[in-house]
Amino acid sequence: MIFASDNWAGASEAVVRAVAAAAAGPARPYGRDTLTEAVEAAFASVFEHEVAVFFVATGTAANALALAHYARPGGVVICHEASHLVADEAGAPEFFGAGTRLCGVAGPGGILAPATVAAALDRYRPDLLHSGQPSAVSISQLTEAGVAWRPAEIAAVAAVAHGKGLPLHMDGARFANAVAGTGLSPADLTWRSGVDVLSFGGTKNGCMAAEAVVFFDRGTAQGFEFTRKRAGQLFSKSRFVAAQFAAYLEDGHWLALAGHANAMAARLGAAIRAAGGRLAAEPDGNELFAVLPKVAADRLKEEGAVFYDWPTAGFDIAPLGADEVFVRLVASFATREEEVDRFAALLAA
Repeated sequence: MIFASDNWAGASEAVVRAVAAAAAGPARPYGRDTLTEAVEAAFASVFEHEVAVFFVATGTAANALALAHYARPGGVVICHEASHLVADEAGAPEFFGAGTRLCGVAGPGGILAPATVAAALDRYRPDLLHSGQPSAVSISQLTEAGVAWRPAEIAAVAAVAHGKGLPLHMDGARFANAVAGTGLSPADLTWRSGVDVLSFGGTKNGCMAAEAVVFFDRGTAQGFEFTRKRAGQLFSKSRFVAAQFAAYLEDGHWLALAGHANAMAARLGAAIRAAGGRLAAEPDGNELFAVLPKVAADRLKEEGAVFYDWPTAGFDIAPLGADEVFVRLVASFATREEEVDRFAALLAA
């Protein structure tokens, strides 16, 4: 009963087979192999748009290097105060961005209102030398609260960013879950709504150390190859990452994996409601945030369930009772129905 994080899951069998197949024989290094070139075409097909794709090993590298590409002296990135950039990347955006600062602002469920973004940007006036200058706006899909951004919401923030001449970056660590959960196209959730660069996550959803930085304007990507190389993220044997993405994207496999994770989260949510627990919101993807009786949460952990207690800040829930705890539970492509049903039975008991 592993519901701590989708990072606990292994890799898709199709992805593993693809890596094994790529191990046979020689191939040109550093992304000049035919498989890497084919995968860029596959990304273009998925997004219905010409793209520039750069493989990296981690989501932190994808986010930090994507933002570093737009860095400037005194640079500031506007993002949510609970975003992964702020809370979980140990200063990597600042380090690789040559001192770029993060300006975290509030928004319910991790969604930023256009007025909030505009107000944050207005703090950095061009004539006020000491405050610095904005370099980008970043949003997360899904958000850290498990909420999916809709196209209109993205477009509204993109309009504010673009009005200031700034790019809109999307942290897509769980982008697959957002696409599967909303039923909207990858294009509608990115470039059609104004996203300029996407950190495309694969590792949480069935890949092995496979992430990508995807630019929707190939011209603006010029020079990123040096940013990636300087950060030590240029793979010599790029074909092993390409092989993963080839299998991942083929025939919608990535969305099937994410759809299963989302379905397991929905099944888990139904069990929590049936047992009298409270959900902070209906899941948009594979993450659940719920209020449980403390005695039940302790019992579940004693029986082998793995999940995390979670801070309530930013969630629209009634105050917790002395006998309640707020928790996060995450399903993955590898979560089995039996795990969910065992959790449900223990909770009901």
